[in-house]
Amino acid sequence: MFNVTRDPRNPLISPDPNTPWLAEATFNPSPVIYDKTLHLIYRAASHPSLYHDETLELSTIAVSRATGEDTFSPGEPLITPTEPWEAYGCEDPRVTKIGDTFYIFYTALGGFPFGPDNIKVAVATTKDLKTINSKHLVTPFNAKAMALFPERVGGKLRAILTVNSDLPPSRIAIAEFDRPEDIWSPYYWDTWYRNFEARTLDLTRDNTDHVEVGAPPIWTDKGWLLVYSHIKNYFTNDKVFGIEAALLDHANPTKVIARTIYPFMIPEEGYERYGRLPKIIFPSGALRHGDLLTVYYGSTDTTCCRATLSFAALMDSLSPDGRIKQHVQRAKENPILAPIAKHPWEAAHVLNPTAIEINDQTYILYRAVGNENTSVIGLARTKDGLHIDERLPEPIYVPRAPFELKHGGPTDNSGCEDARVSRIGDKLYVTYTAYDSVNVPQVAESSISVHDFLDHNWANWTKPEIISPEGVDDKDACIFPEKIGGRYMVLHRISGHVCADYVTNLNFRAEKLSRCIQVIGPRPGMWDSQKVGISGPPIKTASGWVLFYHGITDAHEYCLGAVLLDRNDPTVVIGRTSQPIMTPTEKWEKEGWIPNVIFPCGQVVTHDTVYLYYGGADQAVGLATIRLSNLVSHLRSIKPVNTLHAKKERILRPKHKLPVPTHV
Repeated sequence: MFNVTRDPRNPLISPDPNTPWLAEATFNPSPVIYDKTLHLIYRAASHPSLYHDETLELSTIAVSRATGEDTFSPGEPLITPTEPWEAYGCEDPRVTKIGDTFYIFYTALGGFPFGPDNIKVAVATTKDLKTINSKHLVTPFNAKAMALFPERVGGKLRAILTVNSDLPPSRIAIAEFDRPEDIWSPYYWDTWYRNFEARTLDLTRDNTDHVEVGAPPIWTDKGWLLVYSHIKNYFTNDKVFGIEAALLDHANPTKVIARTIYPFMIPEEGYERYGRLPKIIFPSGALRHGDLLTVYYGSTDTTCCRATLSFAALMDSLSPDGRIKQHVQRAKENPILAPIAKHPWEAAHVLNPTAIEINDQTYILYRAVGNENTSVIGLARTKDGLHIDERLPEPIYVPRAPFELKHGGPTDNSGCEDARVSRIGDKLYVTYTAYDSVNVPQVAESSISVHDFLDHNWANWTKPEIISPEGVDDKDACIFPEKIGGRYMVLHRISGHVCADYVTNLNFRAEKLSRCIQVIGPRPGMWDSQKVGISGPPIKTASGWVLFYHGITDAHEYCLGAVLLDRNDPTVVIGRTSQPIMTPTEKWEKEGWIPNVIFPCGQVVTHDTVYLYYGGADQAVGLATIRLSNLVSHLRSIKPVNTLHAKKERILRPKHKLPVPTHV
């Protein structure tokens, strides 16, 4: 569970149309600290011009040094095409320092038009990031994205690279060298390439994926951390570029110990979605400073950017078995509510509960469905939040208005679905999905005084009103429990996105929702790729409003995540979980009316504990708890480290020598 924070100064370096060698693009930065100063080694591209009788954008490799404000100027060229095997450009550097020498690996373009026969890896060495001491062609075969490990293992240098990068499917592979000269030895690579499949590691999930080395590996006490590029649907026009991470075995890095299940970054910001090549982010470097991991990446093949996340949280999220870690504690008594056969109105399903605390009692308002598939609202009460002290034998709210009465077949779905309750003053406001089995679902609202609610005076519910835009499929709504800037805010879902609307009062007969300010949407390739919708009303904290929400995966699993919204303007997202907090794992969550569903509609906070009430597989109701302070700490924005005088992270190494794998 963690949040990724983009640097507010992004893009760090942008193209300058007045400087010919970087007029078109500046991207894919590789960071390194030298002389106590952060340097970015990056790719720059010129406007199309004539080179060797061909018109093309010539790529060179530049170096930029951080200033006192930790900002970057374009710097100056460092590696330019001077050899025949790089005559058409030098691209995408990765830099590692071994001893007193910087090894900068890059893609060398030796011909045009570009193709597998002329795209290879080269290396340049330098002592001071100013003067290039030597340049060598490395691979005699098609390859890209090579990087040295930052230290020797078993006395050997080790590198990771993408083999057959332009002859997909590409493979990520490991190479080892006794001495630096072996890195550019044709004899070494000829022998190595004959059996490179035995030196590969598999980071794909299916045969439509493409993976490529991102940053040089980072040593951790649990293994080598590799940040890499994962491209879903690579062989289609619907590619999804993501950034992922894997933990590799110290001694044998072809062994993947654990990895992220989903990307932790995809293109979301405007500068990541619009540029020379839209919707592309590509990791090219990473630095660790204590618990902060900063990922450097190219955006739309146009600019240099970076983002920061918690190193510990990322490591905690890596999965050794393909399952997401659950960050909640499920009640061992789950499910706490199930259908009751002798009650016709709730004989088939009970699901998707909301909750409200009144006088130290928790009231659970749950959706109930009978054999005719009509949804109503039932009520249960608990003193301790878990054990049910009272469950009413009749529903407390039933369909009354034409827009929620069944107009289709006798067993078509209809009724009052998935309620959310907010207390404002001495009234409880319930929003729910109203469905008549024929027209599109709409958001309806009804209210009742706290006094009437406690006295079970259900006849005093106000007449339900449709509050959502006419004719629009709208669901998953709640009213903020207090005014924002003098107005009431309503969250709801249109077209799979969570949006917000302001209203001046809660008389929805006079004022409907209309504007739909987008708050969050699906993130293609991530765990919430298909749709998102709110859970319960947001929780106010000192850091902002915590809003739980459900997201639907590509495999149509409903999972739980959270966002932190600004206290004064909740349309502003401060942080969002990059991995789900909770996924369907229990049998009763995976098997039911709709399988593989976690669906909360409300929660109660007691001290620092959030009691989340949720539907499992649209069949029964369960309880899970999570520490609010822990969640908020993961959702807060992470400030970028000022790297001007940053020191290299000190890590304790094991005293024993690691064995060298015999097959490499």
